[in-house]
Amino acid sequence: MGFFPVTRPRRLRRTEVLREHIAETRLHMSDLMYPVFVVHGENIKREITAMPNQYHWSLDLLPELIDEIKKAGVLSIMLFGIPACKDKYASENYADDGIVQQAIAKIKALHPQLIIATDVCLCAYTEDGHCGIVHNNEINNDQTLEILQKTAVSHAKAGADIVSPSGMMDGMIQAMRYALDQEDYAEVAIMSYAVKYASSFYGPFRSACDSTPKGDRKSYQMDYRNKKEALKEAQMDEDEGADFLMIKPALSYLDIIQDVKDNSTLPIAAYHVSGEYAMIKAAAEKGWIDEKGVTLESLTAIKRAGAKIILSYSALDVAKWL
Repeated sequence: MGFFPVTRPRRLRRTEVLREHIAETRLHMSDLMYPVFVVHGENIKREITAMPNQYHWSLDLLPELIDEIKKAGVLSIMLFGIPACKDKYASENYADDGIVQQAIAKIKALHPQLIIATDVCLCAYTEDGHCGIVHNNEINNDQTLEILQKTAVSHAKAGADIVSPSGMMDGMIQAMRYALDQEDYAEVAIMSYAVKYASSFYGPFRSACDSTPKGDRKSYQMDYRNKKEALKEAQMDEDEGADFLMIKPALSYLDIIQDVKDNSTLPIAAYHVSGEYAMIKAAAEKGWIDEKGVTLESLTAIKRAGAKIILSYSALDVAKWL
């Protein structure tokens, strides 16, 4: 029993209807979170060179994007801001009139039900492009935590539903949870970039946010050769009060997504990052691959590995395809 010719697995692959009927993993719009880049100025909808169909948006043109997001059935966005000016201490990050703070208020007025997550990091706001405060060519972890606390509270005050620290600073979740609770924002969730690798797949994003660092980020982002370390980082953030755990990048780290999912009770997010997106777009433009097929296969693989939420630049395209 269990061997050919009695057992024929192809029976269940014979027709499209059969395949659909028994599919184990299904991609839905509710799985996707859409990254949004906001900038100062007016009448700006500027395509990001290395990320086709992704744009910098000024606040006055956000209604166009939010209307598309609403029609697509996207439940949540991740908000990234490009500041008017940079300084050593990332001041606009926590300013009441910062670009992200203004965008949150604008988007909530346009679409109150949309879940707004905000990226909480220093890299786009500092002169050196690092995710932490630099002193004597070293990242000052604990001083950076103070900036993250102020930024998280500022975003919560503006109306953010989720704050998402992405700098891989030790103790960042504990510090932000304490600050939020002290300021009566206990209902604001934290989506931790708990497992973020020092990856070459971030190039297009760094261009989009003008956040290419002086040097590299290998002293705080994880070494892609390490796997067990991911479980340690994830467990620490869960213990410190994270509500979601994120793995970044996604497609090259499916084993990590599965391991973290199997060892945590928290919802798992994964970021299908700019380089992964750009490669698909570039190959599709050359006619070498089918963009729809490769994108849906990639995102389904990320979900199959264990991600409940997938940050994807393709979310609006997927809405049309599904």
